[in-house]
Amino acid sequence: MPLNLFQAHIARRGGFSLGEAQVFFKVRYRHQQRQKPPGSKVNEYKENQNIADTSLRPVQTTVLGVTAKVCLVPFSLSNYNTGQLKRPKSLLDKNSNSEVTCKKSKKAEIKKSCRRLLTPKMEATSSKEESTLQKSSLDVHAESNKWQYKSPSDTVVLSPDTESSQEGDSDEDTTPGLDDFSELSPYERKRLKNISENANFFASLQLSESAARFREMIKKRQPPESKRKKPKKKENETGCRRSMRLLKVDPSGVPLPAAPIQTVLEVDENPLIPPGPLEMTPENQDDDNALFKGFLQTWAEMSKTRSKNTEKELSSIKSYKVHLNGMVISEDTVCKVTRGSISSMAIHPSEMRTLVAAGAKSGQVGLWDLTHQPKEDGVYLFQPHSQPVSCLYFSPANPAHLLSLSYDGTLRCGDFSRAVFEEVYREETRSFSSFDFLTEDASTLIVGHWDGSMSLVDRRTPGTSCEKLIKTSLSKIRTVHVHPVQRQYLITAGLRDIHVYDARCLNLSRNQPLISLTEHTKSIASAYFSPLTGNRVVTTCADCKLRIFDSSCISSKIPLLTTIRHNTITGRWLTRFQAVWDPKQEDCIVVGSMAQPRRVEVFHETGKWVHSFLGGECLASVCSINAMHPTRYILAGGNSSGRVHVFMN
Repeated sequence: MPLNLFQAHIARRGGFSLGEAQVFFKVRYRHQQRQKPPGSKVNEYKENQNIADTSLRPVQTTVLGVTAKVCLVPFSLSNYNTGQLKRPKSLLDKNSNSEVTCKKSKKAEIKKSCRRLLTPKMEATSSKEESTLQKSSLDVHAESNKWQYKSPSDTVVLSPDTESSQEGDSDEDTTPGLDDFSELSPYERKRLKNISENANFFASLQLSESAARFREMIKKRQPPESKRKKPKKKENETGCRRSMRLLKVDPSGVPLPAAPIQTVLEVDENPLIPPGPLEMTPENQDDDNALFKGFLQTWAEMSKTRSKNTEKELSSIKSYKVHLNGMVISEDTVCKVTRGSISSMAIHPSEMRTLVAAGAKSGQVGLWDLTHQPKEDGVYLFQPHSQPVSCLYFSPANPAHLLSLSYDGTLRCGDFSRAVFEEVYREETRSFSSFDFLTEDASTLIVGHWDGSMSLVDRRTPGTSCEKLIKTSLSKIRTVHVHPVQRQYLITAGLRDIHVYDARCLNLSRNQPLISLTEHTKSIASAYFSPLTGNRVVTTCADCKLRIFDSSCISSKIPLLTTIRHNTITGRWLTRFQAVWDPKQEDCIVVGSMAQPRRVEVFHETGKWVHSFLGGECLASVCSINAMHPTRYILAGGNSSGRVHVFMN
């Protein structure tokens, strides 16, 4: 049969499969084959003309050489009105005789075929399904009415048998025994039959009972709980031997008395030193020691003879290298001065004795007189602070005075002629980082704080307070250094910026710097003017660069002259490097090194390497903090274990 597309459409609209539709059409086709005259062809057009979406494509057939043209309009079989279908008058006149003869013969045959297709099961269908099917047929009829007004261009040519079959279908509603399905089309009745058969088939399978049985079969059986039987203790069994000491029982069997509860007091690791002057008492030696008394007498004599500030011309680099090559280190010039890591260094400017001072992170200040032998007898350790000592200077006015500054918010002056540590400035709510002398007589000091502020301290004023608390634009201040010639200028090293201020213009409010150096990309460790003229500034930064600036004209700008690549990453446990100038040769800087073997390096301001102090077995650690003697060729370096290494002629 060539109407597969039509069958598929009817199956989709009716709700049954294509195979079921083909079975129905085969029965219909065989019935027509039995009733056709010999030598004629049966029209293959379908009977479901009440569906609105039925294709109106014409199918040309020949019936015994007689062809009739029929105007086909969609209509509903259930509510069919003969007056709605209007065919051309010419066609009615030509085919009137053939229609009358065929109509009566076909009507009874179609009714018999429909009776064979309908089964008793369809008559027993529920009223609910009948109502839904009636609704669908009414919808189809409503849609078919829209096609009644099609233009004449939609007419097709059909055979007289097809027309008679349509009239026969319209009379199927009067078939006896089908009163309940009088409004249903044959295809809807076929669909209803399939639904009922499928329902009966699935009910016969008894799937719900089978599913219930399977659920019971797949239920996991919980294994029985296996409880381990505990062995019964024997009454006469001897137990394990236990230490009577741990049971706190006397060997004789008598229990010991309870030990008294001892209250443990929490001791602060860094207790604050009480305010006021402190007696200079060495922790590593006795007060009545004759060596210590001689040491104090030596300091008293040095305070009478002050070093003369005679300006000397800078020696050439060649002669300077010759002197540096003559500086050596030995076991006698290496000694442990403090118990903790060294954070600051200073060398006494004496020409007769070699005295080295070291400040530790534990708040200790150690002094080492290299003229004493054995070397351990020349070391004197004091505790003037409770937190790291970040800055040490010998007073330029009195060499017997050693000023020390600590994180604990105290600034003290160690007077060795009187054997006392006097308190110069105290501010427990703040943490100090660095200081320097604003005047040559060391009477006025500038103190930098870790919170970015500065204090102006006058030692001539009684008390331990500052004269002025100055706020700057920096968030932190690591180092403060005063220009050696134009002492009104001072340079501060902040977190990543370096500022130059004029001390005469400082006020209590937020001060803006005269010049800012913003070439640094990481944290800055220090910034210092050159010691004699102040025409150069050296900075140490964590970006592994040492920078040298031209500060000969501070009023306008400080340009960058040289950048020296140098490893400054010391890590967590080592003190950070701080490059310092050599007071004898202010165009050269001294800085520690991370290179192997361990060394201390000297660079020229042009960036050229000058010298490396190698100590072999005597120098096996990193000297982070270094200091040079102002007049003699002596270098002292301190490491993170409290050991001092001295290179000298």
